Amino acid sequence: MSERSRDNGLDGRRVLITGAARGIGAALAQRLHSRGARVALAGLEPALLEETATEIDAPWWACDVTDRAQVDVAVASAVAALGGLDVVVANAGVAAQLPLVGGDPELMERTIAVNVMGTYNTLRAAGPHIGHPRGYAVAVSSLAAAVHVPLLGAYSASKAAVEALGNTLRQELRPTGARVGVAYFAELDTDMTSRGFGTEAAQAFSGGGSLTGLTPLRVGIDALERGIERRSRTISAPWYVTPALPARAVLQRVFELGTRHRVAEVMEVARGEVVELTTPQPSGAPATSAQGASR
Repeated sequence: MSERSRDNGLDGRRVLITGAARGIGAALAQRLHSRGARVALAGLEPALLEETATEIDAPWWACDVTDRAQVDVAVASAVAALGGLDVVVANAGVAAQLPLVGGDPELMERTIAVNVMGTYNTLRAAGPHIGHPRGYAVAVSSLAAAVHVPLLGAYSASKAAVEALGNTLRQELRPTGARVGVAYFAELDTDMTSRGFGTEAAQAFSGGGSLTGLTPLRVGIDALERGIERRSRTISAPWYVTPALPARAVLQRVFELGTRHRVAEVMEVARGEVVELTTPQPSGAPATSAQGASR
């Protein structure tokens, strides 16, 4: 094997993944382990985390990414367990439909806390450890950062912020030799997608299906595997996400024109519907809300 092949391989790469209890995080942990990486897991839902960790013989820590102290402990523990850190995947995230007018402000606040501050806390804590020539960070954003649709204002705003964090960190870490990638996915077949688009309002808006069509989870994991191996600037799946990113301004206008006749009805349904965040939250954090509640 050539020196270049060894450098680009995943064998022995030390990786920390947040949001690893289910969905993208759990599947990515299993994939990277199968490629010889040494993986550590962090996230909520300890029973699910332990199940995944046991399958791949990985250390794990229950961690609420909105709590900076918990993230600091999880990162330090992962560094100690793995003997250092080469890759961090800031994957933890939540979603819930939210009418910006008439919706529950606590859902906005929690979405920003998990998706934005959780990503910041993770990258902040892991940054000093991946700041070396083989280091790499992935900030998991979304196509929703580029194309914004009704009811996903909180999610889109949070993922646009994640994109900004990743792009900024890339420049700040460049002198160390580390690289930073931002991952953009459309609707992958995960619990987040099924719960997020399983509401009455979402079904009415999408015509009973999904907005872009569900993509098998493995397609997203394939993209992440390639991106981590190559330390790519951009990771995306399925195929149409890549050209959509530079065309975001045009696509936003096209989408608005194409859906304008359905919005009034959908918003009326959404304001009276009870929804949940896609990941159960710690005690005391809002997880369920009636959208029409008076605030």
